[in-house]
Formats: sequence, structure tokens, C-alpha cells
Amino acid sequence: MQVGLIGAGNMARALAHGWGDPVLVSDGGSGRARELASELGGEAFDTNVEVADRADLVVLCHKPAQFAAVAAELKGHAKAVASVLSGVATMNLRERYEVPVFRFMPNTPVEVRQGVVCYSPERHADAQLEPRVLELFGRLGHVVRVPERLIDTAGAVMAVGPAYQALLVEAQVDAAVRHGLAPGLAGRLVAETMAGTAALLKIRDYDTLAVRRGVTSPGGTTARGLAALERGGVRPAFQDAFDAVVGAAR
Repeated sequence: MQVGLIGAGNMARALAHGWGDPVLVSDGGSGRARELASELGGEAFDTNVEVADRADLVVLCHKPAQFAAVAAELKGHAKAVASVLSGVATMNLRERYEVPVFRFMPNTPVEVRQGVVCYSPERHADAQLEPRVLELFGRLGHVVRVPERLIDTAGAVMAVGPAYQALLVEAQVDAAVRHGLAPGLAGRLVAETMAGTAALLKIRDYDTLAVRRGVTSPGGTTARGLAALERGGVRPAFQDAFDAVVGAAR
């Protein structure tokens, strides 16, 4: 299946590197499409229509505010459409394009095939094309089916999650450096611990309490550290962040 990317920003780049195949891509004149085609092979085009005419599946990676203009441009050229645009419902995709459409919400770890890709299935999905599109996105990590009414909520967890996790790593590294560790060593310790904890949570069926109990002794150092985090408002801070993200998407 030949994929064509409309847009060459961060998410388009992550998807393209995750797939690792030569790309057809356009970018509206920023120059990033040519960079991406140079990295992976394929072709960069000056117009979106050229991409759509050559591609079996057009992946919409442009800014959501450009949705109506791009759809008007590509209607009659795109054979099938997969959208990663936030805030653009499947119904709107179907009405604008009048071809098979699929709505996904990926996160940036798709670049290393460790991503989470939320998929909102719909009753009008093309029965022959859908398995091929899901296989394509399945190469990028874990495809999770999410009802469309909850996809913005899911995005407040997984789409923005890499930034939150990076901030948590940064905060721990800063604290470790203040106590004498070299930044590179501190970063490695924190990041590898995060990766190991994620694996441990997975095999324990995401039981966070069990994982915390496995580390925490009453009155011990971990207990003191957790208490300090609770006093610092870690839970309210994440709740506020969640509310801000979901509120902005609605």
C-alpha cells in the first residue's frame, strides 16, 4: 500500500520513520517534505493533489484548521483517507471526502514502533480496506480501539503523554544533578527505570498499587519520597493538566 502524507510536521515524520518506507509527501512549502523524502527515500511534491493522485492511502497530517481547505483540494483525488487530525470527527471526514475514511490518534513513539495508536472504528468502514489499514498502523506499536466519543479523553492520556513523561524525567534528572550525579548518568538511570517500570506494570496487569507496594517499605526512603510528591500536589497537577487538554479539544 503506497502511503501519501499531507503535511510533514512532527507527527508525519514520526509516522514515516516508524513505517520506514519511501514516502510521498507534501508540506505546503516549508521544505520539510524534501527533508523527509531525503531521509527515507520517496518523493516530495509541491502540491497535495500530486500526492493524492499517486497514493493508495492519504494520511492527513496537516493542521486541523486547514481541514476544510485541504478536503476541498483533494476531493476526487484521494482514494482513501486516514486522519490523525485532532478534533475532526469521522462523520466530517466522510462527508468531505466521500471515500473510505479512518480516524486515528497516534503518539510520537510510533517513530520507534513503540507507539500507542487509538483507532475509532465506525459502521461505514470499508470491510476489505480496513484490515490493511489497521495492519499498516499496527506496525507502529499498539492499536487500541476507542469509541469516538472518548477519543479526546484518550488523547489526554496517550497523545500528550510523551511530553509529560519527558518532563518527569527532566525533573528527576535536575534533582539528581543537584545532588552530584552527572546529567548523562542521571538521564540514563531515570529513563531506564521508567522503561522497566512500564514493563513491570504491563505484566502485572497495570496494577500500580502492586508495583508501588513492591518498592515501598513502611517508613522507608520510598515512602518518604512518595509522601513528598503527594504534598507537592502531583495528583492535582495531573488532574489540572488533563482538564486543560480535554477542555481545549472540545
